Amino acid sequence: MIRTITTGALLVLIALLLLPFQLAGILFNSRLQRIVPNLFHRAACAIIGIRITQVGERTRESPVLILSNHASWLDITVLGAVAPVVFVAKSEVANWPLFGQLAKLQRTVFVERERRHKTGDAARAMGDRLLGGDAVVLFPEGTSSDGIRILPFRSALIGAVHHAIGDSTHHDRVTVQPVSIAYVCYGGVPVGRALRDKVAWYGEAELVPHLLNILATGAVDVTVSWGEAVAYGMTANRKDIARDAETAVRRMTARALRSPPALPSGTEEGQPPAVPAFDQT
Repeated sequence: MIRTITTGALLVLIALLLLPFQLAGILFNSRLQRIVPNLFHRAACAIIGIRITQVGERTRESPVLILSNHASWLDITVLGAVAPVVFVAKSEVANWPLFGQLAKLQRTVFVERERRHKTGDAARAMGDRLLGGDAVVLFPEGTSSDGIRILPFRSALIGAVHHAIGDSTHHDRVTVQPVSIAYVCYGGVPVGRALRDKVAWYGEAELVPHLLNILATGAVDVTVSWGEAVAYGMTANRKDIARDAETAVRRMTARALRSPPALPSGTEEGQPPAVPAFDQT
């Protein structure tokens, strides 16, 4: 309980300290609106005890659409820590207490998934973000999974690629990069089916108990694997893009789960690492 309260208090303090800078960044449309969320997520990972190991390299091309698997609310913090990005989320998130406000501050694109006629509006909004210089993260599975399986990638919102190219006078290509998030260790123990519920948030699991458990325990090891970045033009088929990205993410996730990182020197199995660290090679 003490760790939960301390961790939560530190996260709130960091958020309050950074809030004026993020508001200023949004108001003046400056780089701060991308830098501040990245700083917050990096601090959150350090405070909670999330160790991130990166495999491969994130593209520096722009505009770029990042296609990721989705296993937990932690995905936002992990990807937000390794790159200045904006996310695409279901519209219900906008109304969640606290999380909705944080999502809006990070300039999230909200999607009404149940209303298919709204898909084009969401794709156009994503296209605007891409042309504005943002790296946009889309979870094309449409929902979170158990962190071990990869659900089929939906292609509808990948149409943002075509909207961005069609609206641009400077770009005839949009780069698409697949990325895999694999939660490989929890408390120093490799994550198998017995521990997947500790890190993956899916199905009917309630958010608050899951969040409190993570804050109380920490010591989560996650591997972020970057796949090959491919530039697509207007003639690219969104279904082909989705299929190729799904194949790459499935392969990278399986590889990461087979090869969890070694525990830091001096850390005993079952105990959190002494110093959370980032490997950003």
